[in-house]
Amino acid sequence: MDSGPDAGALVPAPTAEDEISAAESDHGHGRPAWQDSDDERVTVSLASVPRLRKLREKESDDIVSGKEYIKRLRRQYVRLNPEPDWVKEARALNLKKRTRNEEDDTTSDDNIGMDSDSETRSVQPLAKLLKDADGLLRSGQPSANKRRKLHPEVLDIQRMKDLGNPAPSAISSLSMHPTLPLLLSTAGSASTLYLHHLTTSTHHTQPNAPYPLLTSLHLLHTPITTTTFSPSPSDPRIFLAARRRFFHVWNLQSGIIEKITRITGHAHEQRSMGHLKPSPTGTHIALRGTGRKGAGTVTILDATTLQWVAAARVEARGGVADFAWWRDGQGLCIAAHDGEVTEWSLADRNTVARWRDEGAVNTTVLALGGSSQDTAPLGGDRWVAVGSSSGIVNVYDRRGWVEKGEVKIPECPRPTRALEHLTTPTSVLSFAPDGQVLAVASRWKKDALRLVHLPSCTVYRNWPTGATPLGRVTAVA
Repeated sequence: MDSGPDAGALVPAPTAEDEISAAESDHGHGRPAWQDSDDERVTVSLASVPRLRKLREKESDDIVSGKEYIKRLRRQYVRLNPEPDWVKEARALNLKKRTRNEEDDTTSDDNIGMDSDSETRSVQPLAKLLKDADGLLRSGQPSANKRRKLHPEVLDIQRMKDLGNPAPSAISSLSMHPTLPLLLSTAGSASTLYLHHLTTSTHHTQPNAPYPLLTSLHLLHTPITTTTFSPSPSDPRIFLAARRRFFHVWNLQSGIIEKITRITGHAHEQRSMGHLKPSPTGTHIALRGTGRKGAGTVTILDATTLQWVAAARVEARGGVADFAWWRDGQGLCIAAHDGEVTEWSLADRNTVARWRDEGAVNTTVLALGGSSQDTAPLGGDRWVAVGSSSGIVNVYDRRGWVEKGEVKIPECPRPTRALEHLTTPTSVLSFAPDGQVLAVASRWKKDALRLVHLPSCTVYRNWPTGATPLGRVTAVA
């Protein structure tokens, strides 16, 4: 195809992108980092070398200068390796931003800074992220007024690119940032934490594009079991806990990692700090008590000073199995191993009510979700789910437990639905933020995960299927 009188017609005409690149070169952008003055004096024969004949624009082309030879090599490379869509979008956004700034020269410097920052917050580099955790904002987030209601039986779901986990171990914990598009994953036995940026524009054009890894953290000899962001949007901290006598606090804004080794006056109740949960308001941190003296205790710390505030004690056989904060952060729902559930108020430092999970056989996990004004004395949560070692998950509606502002919970309430889809102990219960979906999983069997629609309490039948390669589900967010 490089011979004949019409060979020149095969060469594409310069495109708008070439003109943009030329303009950037004229303004100093995209200029080569190294320029050799000998390129002007070197000559290259294109016709005498067979592999260089494709660089000719017409059949009579032969001797070209070194500078022209480099230009044609770059043009040939672009033909064989076209630019990805994300580069074109970034160039168009940069050009649009530059044009707007030139048009707005008459405005004040403060206004220009605000406009430029709002355009680039979703693509901040790692250095900016570590200096200021508020640099990334979730773009395209739907408003509360436009919330869609899910169908009760069929779920519309799309498979995205997997997170690249370089460690040869299972993910022990997942955590989503409350406002930023960040996902925190932990390879527990590898003692490594990974922070990924959940991009949306890249996956819209390239479904197989991986999520960018912003940074990672390795703690020596610390098999991390719990990692969570601070629920407060203004708090750039991450809490890391393991089955050790200490836990870590990582400040993304300053980069400082603080190690909390003891709770003054209550060390005998906290032999291990592996089960940690911050309150939804970000003001307090709750730790499940361990040891013989602290088995029935949940220790509460101040999130700012990390000092002891209170202790919720339950009189139940076997100690505390799991607990969950109320939606307003003013209390706890605590489940014991024998099936007894305690509603404890932080404001009153006292137990509000006690009730027993129906048919409980060694309770393992508990979760709260949804919102309802009718349950304001109980924190505003509508749903409570309790899982046991038998695999049965009971889902309760708390709206009928409050009458005229007073808490009146039956001693053994009837569950709205008893889910019997798992045959091994329940290890994961996770509500969606809007309370429309409940994820139920067991780590003791492959593909043991179900999604439950609320408020109908029906299990989605179209996903997961028998061919869904979930493996052993260890964490859900």
